[in-house]
Amino acid sequence: MNENIIDLDVLIVGGGAVGTALLYTISKYTNIKKVGLIEKYSDFGMVNCHPVNNSHTLHCGDIETNYTFEKAEKVKRNSYMLMKYLENVKKTDKGAKLFIKNSKMVLGVGKAQVEGLRERFVSFSQLFPKLRLIERDEIGKLEPKVVEGRDPDQEIVALATEDGYAVDFHELCHSFVEQAEKENPELKYYLSTKLLKVEKNEDLLKVKTNNGDFQTRVMVVSAGAHSLMIAKSLGYGTNLSILSVAGSYYTAPKTLNGKVYTIQMAKLPFAAIHGDAEVQNPDVTRFGPTAKPIFLLERFNGKTFLEYWKTFGIGMKPIWSLIKIISDKILFRYIFLNFFYDWPIIGKRLFIKQVKKIVPSIKLNELKYVSRVPGRVGGARPQIINNTLHKLQMGEAKLLGDNIIFNITPSPGASTCLGNAYSDTSKIIEFLGDEFKFDKEAFERDLV
Repeated sequence: MNENIIDLDVLIVGGGAVGTALLYTISKYTNIKKVGLIEKYSDFGMVNCHPVNNSHTLHCGDIETNYTFEKAEKVKRNSYMLMKYLENVKKTDKGAKLFIKNSKMVLGVGKAQVEGLRERFVSFSQLFPKLRLIERDEIGKLEPKVVEGRDPDQEIVALATEDGYAVDFHELCHSFVEQAEKENPELKYYLSTKLLKVEKNEDLLKVKTNNGDFQTRVMVVSAGAHSLMIAKSLGYGTNLSILSVAGSYYTAPKTLNGKVYTIQMAKLPFAAIHGDAEVQNPDVTRFGPTAKPIFLLERFNGKTFLEYWKTFGIGMKPIWSLIKIISDKILFRYIFLNFFYDWPIIGKRLFIKQVKKIVPSIKLNELKYVSRVPGRVGGARPQIINNTLHKLQMGEAKLLGDNIIFNITPSPGASTCLGNAYSDTSKIIEFLGDEFKFDKEAFERDLV
């Protein structure tokens, strides 16, 4: 073997929540020691896990009205793994600031939405025993600003629970790595290391990076939208494309005590507008996200423009798919309106109409466009286009190859990272054979 090549049993590509959760799971619950992770940025969780690039929500399926009962059941199991992990870390590391607990609710406004939530409560309360159906008076006690200034004749009702978690997913990535290092001092991770090329070499995968070469028996790519680009370079997922959707946020001085969702619009894969507390600053309430398509795999990273088109694909099938998707009247109107939300002056005046559905009394001068760097706000989420069916493919997109796994959009993202790690670890053990073991009983005892 070439001494300059780093030899591994498992190589993880991507240092976000999904990649670091897998690193933790392998390190703690398997006997695989030669495991490594590469991340192209200088730190973990710098893309979709960065605090300004997501809504901090631990999605459980209880207040997400776009979830069917079956999907909510699956999401609940996986998200509760993370919930238990967070509580376990809190007990052992008093200084960790991974999350805050707060109330959360989905608000129904008007006769149709109110009736819909009442019907939903009948079945979903069986899956989520802590979920309550609350009327105007109790809504006002829990979230005074939701009722203040609202037409007294307007029907409202909410599904609410005190079991809400706002998570700093960037810090979560660090926590997973720290815990993994305690379990397996032999693990290796390489920051500022970008994957350049993957080749199949007999029973091994040879991985070329800007920081040297690796060879590995199994590879798991958890690099968001870039996962599909890498998959296509190896001949996988050729019937898929990416629709990148950028999301932005507005903030206001504290107006909500917890998280308040609005009803998800039918046909839309994008999150409904909601308000919630900043995980690192509870005195600020954040509203969003907005949603608009962009031709980048990563927002504000111009280097990903060409990578986007490599992933999207050039040809009539992906173009026809995009035309069919955008020509839907509901989706077109939604995208058209969201396009203006990021504009100075006019954006805030348009967006406040959405915020007033949650907080009727909010004033224009209280809203502020969130900005980490001037003009650079929010991240981007990859929505999968199926070019065989010519429509958006909702939810998770995972591709399996020959000793390789591609996680493109583990749905709903970081919330289910440990559930995703469980399934990926099971598959890795299948790939590697009987010499390696996954202690599923210990995993479930600790986290399920």
